[in-house]
This record gives sequence, C-alpha cells and structure tokens, in this order.
Amino acid sequence: MLTRLHSHRHALQILETVPEYRLLLDEINAAILSLTDEAIVNHFEQNFQGKPTKSLSKSLNDMLEKELVDMGWNPQSQIFGNSEYGTHTWRLDFAKQVVLSEQDQNGCPLQVPSGVSLEVAFNHQGNIAWNLLKPVIASEINHVEKALQTGVGIVVCATDSLKEAGGFDSAVGTYEQFVSNLLPLRNFLTVPVLIVGLEAPKSFRVGHQKIGTQTFGFIERI
Repeated sequence: MLTRLHSHRHALQILETVPEYRLLLDEINAAILSLTDEAIVNHFEQNFQGKPTKSLSKSLNDMLEKELVDMGWNPQSQIFGNSEYGTHTWRLDFAKQVVLSEQDQNGCPLQVPSGVSLEVAFNHQGNIAWNLLKPVIASEINHVEKALQTGVGIVVCATDSLKEAGGFDSAVGTYEQFVSNLLPLRNFLTVPVLIVGLEAPKSFRVGHQKIGTQTFGFIERI
C-alpha cells in the first residue's frame, strides 16, 4: 500500500538515522507493505463480506495488528504503569521499547530506555488532537510513572483518497486533517511525530448496499 508522509519536528530524520529507531521504522514499513490489494480483499471477503461492515477499517486494523504483534510490538500498551490509569483512554495502540546508546557530558556511555508509540487512527476526526497528544503524554515527564518512555510517535491514518475508496464514514479523520492540526497544536506537540497516510488501493473500491436499516460493504473491482 502506498503512503504519504509528514514529519513533525524531524521525526522521519530521527527514525531513519538513530539505528535503534530505524529497526522499528523498518518493522512498521514491512507491516504496511503487507497491505497489498489482494491481501486486503481476501481479508475483507473472508471476515466481513455479508456483514454490516461499511469500510476497510477493521480489516486494516486487524492486518496491521497481526503483523506488528508477530514482530514483538505490544498492543494496547499502557502509557502509565500505575493501574489507576490503565483504562483504554490512557493506552497506546502499539508500542515497542528500545535502549539507546548515548554518552553523558563526560563522554561515558549511557544506556537510555526509549521507544516508539504507534497510533492507528481510523476513528472520528474529533479524536485527532488526542491521537496526536498521546505520544507527547507518553514522552514528557509528569507526575505519574510511565510504563514505557516514548521517544518518537507515529500515527497511521487514511488519506482522503482511501477514505473515499475504502468506504469510510464521512466523519473519519484523515491524513490531510492530521497535518493541518499540527500547526495550531505545535507548541503542545513537543515530541517528534510522523504522520503516515495510507493511499487508496489501485484495483478495487468498497461499495455500499443498504438492507433495511443496515449498510453492508462489498468489494468492487476497478
């Protein structure tokens, strides 16, 4: 699946040049590359054809989760170690920890725990700011102990073209909207965040059929 990228606070440069982060970026890229047209069609038809499922969002979520979990990513990762904040509100979709090799001010080697947080955001556009802020909360020092310290955040979302071709609801937030929200939120988004927009498939689209009060999605070859 083709993508569009927008790098906030040099996120892409950091992900590509820090070796420990680069390994995680390569894993995310591999997961996205597994989303071929045929793989998506097969998953949708096997799991959601004939069911009141309007869009590709569930298939894309399921497929990405399988690939990432197989590579050791932690799904529904708690931001805070404190169980009081272990609810869904305070969770990252995926996270994976690394240890960075750095030096202190005297040149002595340091091993610094860090990680990458990943949000797969096919939800309502009203959640865009929250999806962008979660990596910041997972990174910045505050009064609650972290389960995993984030160094870079990544948000995977649908472009306008995928939203249309993939049968998504009109209220779903898109890559273009995520990017436009970065400027007014810039002073709050203090950590590097990479926005990854998934482009529309080339060989099919999702059509809709309404039966009674329910809407069903189906694959239309193009």
